[in-house]
Amino acid sequence: MSAPSRRPEIRRRRARAEKIAKLRRQYTMARNDSDRSRILGKIKKNSVGMTEQQFLQPLTAKQ
Repeated sequence: MSAPSRRPEIRRRRARAEKIAKLRRQYTMARNDSDRSRILGKIKKNSVGMTEQQFLQPLTAKQ
């Protein structure tokens, strides 16, 4: 069985990073807790291993 092609793997990682960055922007602009919890649910689907603290860490470091 051959190794997976590198290009699709890089593309998946890049797309995931862009999606997380987009969801972080949406999270900062969210007005209420229901919007924030919806965004956190999307993060859990997109990046299974990422915890809520890992998602919020760059946001709290900027402040």
